[in-house]
Amino acid sequence: MGSTAAASASALPASAGAGENLVLILDFGSQYTHLITRRVRQLGVLSLCVSGTAPLASLAGLRPCAIVLSGGPHSVHATGAPSFPQGFLDFAADAGAHVLGVCYGMQLLVQSLGGAVEAGDKQEYGKMEVEVTAQSSALYGEGETGKRQTVWMSHGDEVVRLPVGFDVVARSVQGAVAAIENREKRFYGLQYHPEVTHSPQGMETLRHFLFDVCGIKADWKMQDVLDEEIRTIQSMVGPDEHVICALSGGVDSTVAATLVHKAIGDRLHCVFVDNGLLRYKERERVVSTFESDLHLPVTCVDASEQFLTKLKGVKDPEMKRKIIGREFIVVFDNFAHKLEQKIGKRPAYLVQGTLYPDVIESCPPPGSGRTHSHTIKSHHNVGGLPKDMKLKLIEPLKLLFKDEVRKLGSILNVPESFLKRHPFPGPGLAVRVLGDVTEGNALEVLRQVDEIFVQAIKDAGLYDIIWQAFAVFLPVQTVGVQGDQRTHSHAVALRAITSEDGMTADWYYFEREFLVDVVNKICNNVRGVNRVVQDITQKPPATVEWE
Repeated sequence: MGSTAAASASALPASAGAGENLVLILDFGSQYTHLITRRVRQLGVLSLCVSGTAPLASLAGLRPCAIVLSGGPHSVHATGAPSFPQGFLDFAADAGAHVLGVCYGMQLLVQSLGGAVEAGDKQEYGKMEVEVTAQSSALYGEGETGKRQTVWMSHGDEVVRLPVGFDVVARSVQGAVAAIENREKRFYGLQYHPEVTHSPQGMETLRHFLFDVCGIKADWKMQDVLDEEIRTIQSMVGPDEHVICALSGGVDSTVAATLVHKAIGDRLHCVFVDNGLLRYKERERVVSTFESDLHLPVTCVDASEQFLTKLKGVKDPEMKRKIIGREFIVVFDNFAHKLEQKIGKRPAYLVQGTLYPDVIESCPPPGSGRTHSHTIKSHHNVGGLPKDMKLKLIEPLKLLFKDEVRKLGSILNVPESFLKRHPFPGPGLAVRVLGDVTEGNALEVLRQVDEIFVQAIKDAGLYDIIWQAFAVFLPVQTVGVQGDQRTHSHAVALRAITSEDGMTADWYYFEREFLVDVVNKICNNVRGVNRVVQDITQKPPATVEWE
C-alpha cells in the first residue's frame, strides 16, 4: 500500500482563524474538559479543545477571544506536571484574549505568574459553598458581596499567594481561595468546576464571563457549520475526484454521507460492509432505508467471512478494534479498485463519521507520559487505521458531538427516524461479545437477546428517552433450572443509559414489571441463555460499551 495520507475536512474550521468569537480550551487531563467545550457551544459560541501541552506553533493563525485552561489530575508541583508551552502568555496577550483558569488551570496560571501554590491543610472534594468577597468583580458583577453558591470542588492544593495585580473575589467556606482575577491583564481563575451540573450557577458564571467580560457574541449556528463544511469539502476534493463513504447505518455515517453528497453530488459512492458483526437483520433494514428514504446509491459488500476469520481466537478488545479497523480499509481499498475499473478513475478519499468524543477518547491526556487523558479505547475509525492507507480521510463531523450531529442531520432533511437511532459502535457486536466473537454461537445468541430487549423498549415507548440500549454476551456459563432440568447455559447483560453526548452517562431505571417481562422473553425464546443481569454503572467509572 502507499504512503500515509490523512486529511480532515474539519481539522479546524477556516472561520476559526479569525477568532472574533472563538473560545479555545486547553486540556490538561480533566475528565470534565469536554464539558467545558459543550457548555460554551450550548451558549452559541464556537469552542475548540486542544492539548494543553501542544506546541505554540500549532495555535498559529488562531485568534481566540477567550482561552480556558482546564482542570487536571496533577499537582503543579509534580514531576512532569503538564504546562502550557513557553510563550503562551505572550500569545494570549497578543491575541487580546481573556484567560480563565479552572481548578488545576487556575493554579498553573498562578504559579506561572509568580504566585504560590501549596498542599492545602484541608482538601476540598465534592459539593462546597463559596462566598463572593469582592464588592465589585468581573466574574460575579456588582453588589454580590456575601452571596453564596454551591459549587463542585476537586483539589488538594490551594493558592496561598497571589501574583502581582491579582485580587481574591471569592473564597470557600473553609477559607480557600475560590476565585481570582486581574482585570488589567485579563487573567481570571476559578478553583471550582463551573461546567458540571453540581455547580448549579456555573452555567450563569460562564455566560457572564463570555458575554459580559469577554464581549463574545453568540453567533455559532449549525447552518454555519454546514455551509463551512460544504465549502471545505468542495475545496479539498478536486472537480474530477471521486469519494467513497463508509456507511454503517448509524446516525454519524448517514449524516456525513448526506453532507458530502450535498457537496459533490454523484461523485460520492457509498458502501455498506456486512462484517458479520451486525445486529439482527441490520443489513436488510439499513439498505432498505437508504434506498427508500435517503435516495443514496449504496453498494453492499458481504465481508463477514473475511472479518470473522481474522478475529478467530482474538480476545483482547484493543486488538479486536484494530483488526476490524484494518479489515475495513482492506475492503474499502478493494472497493475503490473495482470502482476504478468501472468509472476509469480511482477514488482518492474516504468519508467517515468520526465524532469529537471518538477523538477525545482515543487521545491520551497531558502529563500521562504518553503523547496526549489516558487512552480510554481506540475507535476503529481513529486508532485502528493503518499508517499505509491509500485513501485520504474526510471527517466532516470530527469536531461535533452527537446531539450536534443530529441537529445538522435535521437541517439536511435526514429522516427523524434515522436521527433518533441509538448509537452503534463501529466494531459492532465484536465489543459486545466479551472474548472471542467466533466461539460457539455467541453472535447469534447476542443478536436475538438484543432484538428482544430493544423491541421491548420501543413497545414501551421508551426508545427516544434512552440514549443507548443493548445486550452483552458474557464469557461465563451459569447453572439454572429450565423445564425441571438442570442447565449450564450462558449469561447475558442488559445496558441502557441516558446521556447528552456519550461522554458521561447514567443508567436508566426500568420499572420492575418491564424487566420481569424482558427477562422472561429472553430465557423462553433464546436457546442457551438461563441468566440475565442488568448493568447499572455510570460513566465514569465505566465506559458505555463493555469493551
